[in-house]
Amino acid sequence: MTAAGTHRTILAVWRIEQPRLITSLARMLRDVPLAEDLTQEALVAALERWPEAGIPERPGAWLMATAKRRALDHLRRRQMLDRKHDMIVREMEEDQQVMPDLDAALDDDIGDEMLRLVFTACHPLISREARVALALRMVCGLTTDEIARAFLLSEATIAQRIVRAKRTLSESGLAYETPHGEELSQRLATVLEVVYLIFNEGYTAARGENWLRLQLCNEALRLGRVLTSVAPQEPEAHALLALMELNASRAAARTDAAGDPVLLLDQNRALWDQLQIHRGLQALMKVRELGGASGVYALQAAIVACHARAPTAGETDWRRIAELYAELAAILPSPIVELNRAVAIGMVDGPEAALEIVEQLAHEPALKEYHLLPSVRGDLLYKLGRYDEARCAFEAAAALAGNQRERDLLMRRAAEAACA
Repeated sequence: MTAAGTHRTILAVWRIEQPRLITSLARMLRDVPLAEDLTQEALVAALERWPEAGIPERPGAWLMATAKRRALDHLRRRQMLDRKHDMIVREMEEDQQVMPDLDAALDDDIGDEMLRLVFTACHPLISREARVALALRMVCGLTTDEIARAFLLSEATIAQRIVRAKRTLSESGLAYETPHGEELSQRLATVLEVVYLIFNEGYTAARGENWLRLQLCNEALRLGRVLTSVAPQEPEAHALLALMELNASRAAARTDAAGDPVLLLDQNRALWDQLQIHRGLQALMKVRELGGASGVYALQAAIVACHARAPTAGETDWRRIAELYAELAAILPSPIVELNRAVAIGMVDGPEAALEIVEQLAHEPALKEYHLLPSVRGDLLYKLGRYDEARCAFEAAAALAGNQRERDLLMRRAAEAACA
């Protein structure tokens, strides 16, 4: 394998294993920021060792063993002055003696531990914005750039939030736990937001060569299912699960054989997972039973349910979708919600009506670097026969897109407009 190939393999393994490493070390050390630092050291060790020695047969186990050794070294350097550290070191050494199989720790069910990690990162002592950024950084290994794109903010702003959040965790000695009662309710909204953003990054990757990162989608779905059992009477927990189930049901139809994106209206609906749609609709029914149909996630799930119920693209109830987006905008004013509403309006009242809304969004600061704004605009201009303007809009969208597959799709659309 070439050096470049080895480097790509290391980063691919790292993105998969990082959450497991942080979760395991945080459970052992009771110190989340320290756990993240030690996992980073394990990555550096892999970057130094693997290009020369080759990729280990079990790379995840190698990273786990290396991170644990670094943890032991760290505690020994501090001479184990704290009784808790003495206990932790003893437990880790005993574990290594009785469990020589390095893969054993990787095979454990860490769902509850992962949730503890998310709840720890979402402690009320940390600002709401910093909680989400920190959790996304640690739990799914998103880069500061990817998190910044999710929030339509600068990379420097997100980096500062993460640094402040980690400092707060280190200095306050916050418990590594899943809270209960009122404490759980205080953190739940932020935890739900984190899980949804993890899902979104998997559903449409901000960067890289693949449009889908199914591992993240599945991880978010698993966490969502755990959350509904942790907080069974919280309608928004069920609503988020419904939203993710319904969106995930389309995964097999969202890319073609080459991995290129297939837009919603062009998808083969026979590939949609009917069992997953059923689970999503059942979760949405539970939301209504709990009286939460007007919640943020409930309204979004209701929108996706309109697509899921339509046998064909032509039978989609776009008018109802436009109404739901209007309801969502009333409780969550957002230029992105308004952009999505414009798409629905275009399907009901025609592209000219939608373009009028989109043009009003052109000067929104939050959408300045948002590639879907010129993408939607290009689609509407194309439908109106304004092909030169459509080509320019698609090219502008491609220049802003961080994902290679999405960029290629937009450039193909620009070429179609140029030939029309």
